[in-house]
Amino acid sequence: MSCSKYMPAPVCLIENDENGKLHMKKEAKAILDGINEPVVVVSVVGLYRTGKSYLMNRLAGQQSGFALGSTIESKTKGIWMWCVRHPNKKGHTLVLLDTEGLGDVAKGDSKNDGWIFCLAVLLSSTLVYNSRGTIDNTALEKLHYVAELAENIKIRSTEAEDEEDSEFVMFFPSFTWVVRDFTLDLEIDGKKVTDDDYLEFALNLKKGVGRKISDYNLPRECIKRYFPSRKCFVFPFPVTSQEDMTRLEILQDQDLAQRFLEVTGNFCDHMLVNSAVKRLKGGHIVTGQLLGRLVEIYVDTINSGEVPCLDNAVVVLANLENQAAVQEALKVYQRGMEEVRHALSLIEYLTCEHQKFSSLGISEFTKRSFKDENMEYLKKLEVNLLEQNQMASERKCRDLLKDLFADMNKWLQDGEYSQSGGYELYKRDRDAIVEQYRREPNKGVRAEAVLEEFLKEREPEANSILCMDNKLTENEKQMKKEKEKATLLEQKLKEEEEKRIENDRMMETENMRHEDMVKQMQEKFNKELEQQQQERDRAIESKLKEQEEMLKKGFNQKAENLEEEIKKLNNEKKRLSGGSIFKDYVMPFLRPLVEMVPNLLMQRLMLNSLKMGLKR
Repeated sequence: MSCSKYMPAPVCLIENDENGKLHMKKEAKAILDGINEPVVVVSVVGLYRTGKSYLMNRLAGQQSGFALGSTIESKTKGIWMWCVRHPNKKGHTLVLLDTEGLGDVAKGDSKNDGWIFCLAVLLSSTLVYNSRGTIDNTALEKLHYVAELAENIKIRSTEAEDEEDSEFVMFFPSFTWVVRDFTLDLEIDGKKVTDDDYLEFALNLKKGVGRKISDYNLPRECIKRYFPSRKCFVFPFPVTSQEDMTRLEILQDQDLAQRFLEVTGNFCDHMLVNSAVKRLKGGHIVTGQLLGRLVEIYVDTINSGEVPCLDNAVVVLANLENQAAVQEALKVYQRGMEEVRHALSLIEYLTCEHQKFSSLGISEFTKRSFKDENMEYLKKLEVNLLEQNQMASERKCRDLLKDLFADMNKWLQDGEYSQSGGYELYKRDRDAIVEQYRREPNKGVRAEAVLEEFLKEREPEANSILCMDNKLTENEKQMKKEKEKATLLEQKLKEEEEKRIENDRMMETENMRHEDMVKQMQEKFNKELEQQQQERDRAIESKLKEQEEMLKKGFNQKAENLEEEIKKLNNEKKRLSGGSIFKDYVMPFLRPLVEMVPNLLMQRLMLNSLKMGLKR
C-alpha cells in the first residue's frame, strides 16, 4: 500500500539558482510547518545521472515521483522533498530528500556541489551515497566532498577545527553506500563476502607516508571518522537492454531483474527499519516545523558566506521553539480557566484551578521547550501565569460587581436617588451590595483590590447624589463626605486584611505548584542529559570499533589518537553523569522560581522582581 499520503508528489525544497545562490521554497516551508510530528530524514547524494531518484521513489512506495532523466542532463536541481507517512513508525513522517547530481558538467561549480552535499549531511538522519560500477579509488576520489566537511561544518562557533572534527560522529547521520550496475563477483581473496564487507575492504587504509598515501587515505578516513554506522547495498543491472535503462520509471516489476528487485526490497526495508528520527545536537527530536526552520538557518548562513554551525543553529531554533512553547503553555492555561469560568458553581477554589491549569501549562512547556539553559523562558511563563491568575480573579470580581449593581444602576437611571433623602438610600443600597459581594466565596487574589477600584470609580456618582440631596444641610453634606473618605480608608484596610487571609490560604497550594514545576524540570533535564549520553555512547562505540580495526591492521599511531578521543568522550560522559549536575547547573537558575515567597501577600513584589530579572 502506498504511504505517500501527505504529498501526492515531491516539491522543490531548496532551489539552486543560476548564480549559485540557494533559496528555500515557500511551498516546501508551508508543508513542513504543517508537520508537528517527528521526522525521519533520508537524503540521497551522488554524481549526476547515477539513478538516485529511482531509489527515493521506491522508498515513497511509488514507481514515479522524483524526476528520472534519460539523457546526460541532470534532472534534479537543488534539493527536492517528498513527505510521506512513515509505514513502520506510527506518528512519524518520512522525509525524502533527492539532491542535485554532483559533478554536473553544465554547472561546473564544485563549491556549490560541496554545499549541496553539506546540506544533505546536516539535514538527514540517514545519508545515502549513490554511485555506479565499483567502489574503487576513482569512486572514492569523486567523494572528495566528505573530506571537505571539516571546512564546511562547525560544531561550535569557537573551537579548534581538529577538536571539532573528532566529534562529527556524535551528530552526523548514518551512512549507506549504494553501488548501482555492479557486475563483479563479491569475492575477496577467493572468498565470498557480504555487501558490507565489500565496503569495509574498499575503505582499508594504506600504510606509509607521503602526499599520495595521504590523498588515498583521506576520504576513507573521513567516512570512518565522521559517520557512526556504515552500510552497503550492491545492485546488479535492473534490465538487460540500454533502451530499458532509460525508462525505468514506466517499467513494471515483472520487467526488472529478479535480483535487482530483491536488493531494492532489502534496501527499502533497511531504510524504513533502521533510519533514526532526526535529532538536533543535544538530542532534541526534530519535527517537520523544526526541520523547516533548520533549512532556513543553514541556507541563510551559506548565502551569507559563513560556515553552518551546529551550536548556533540549535540556539536559534531553541529561542524560536521556546517562545512558541510559552505561548502554547499559556493557551492550555487560558482554555482551562475559560472552561471553569463558565461553570463557577463547580469551582472549589479559584486558586486550585490556577494551580491545576498552570501545572498543565508548564507540562506543555516542558514537552516542547529545549535548551532553556538560563530558565529565561520558564521565568517568562511564570510571570505570565501569575498575571493570568490575577486577570482571572479580576474578571470574576468585575463580572460579579456588575451583576450585583445591575438593579441599583437601573434605580439610578430612574431617578430613585435624585429625590430628597436620596443619598441615604443610595448609601444603604450600595453598602448592602458590598456586604453581599464580600460574602461571595472564591473571588481570588484581586477581590478587595477590584472592589476598592470599583468604589473609587463610583465616588463622583456618590458625591453628585450627595450634592443634590436637599434634605441635608451643607454641614451634614461635608460630614457625609468625610464619612465617605473614612469608608474608603476602611475598605483599603479590609482589602489588606483580606489579602493576608487569602494569601495564607493559598500558600500551601502555591508551594505544591512550585514543587510540581521543579519535578517537571528535573525530569526534563534528566531526559536531555540521557539524550546527550546517547550521543556520546554512539560516538564511543564507533571509535572503539575503529580503534580495534586500526590495531589489527598495524596503524598504531592512529589507534593512539583514537584512544585520546575516546578518553575525552568518556571524561565528558562521567562529568554529565555526576549526581550534582542538576544541583550545580540547573538549580541556580530554578532557585528564583523555587524560592519565590510562598506567602502570596508578596505576589505583586514577586511579579515585579521576575519582570526586573527578565529586563536585566
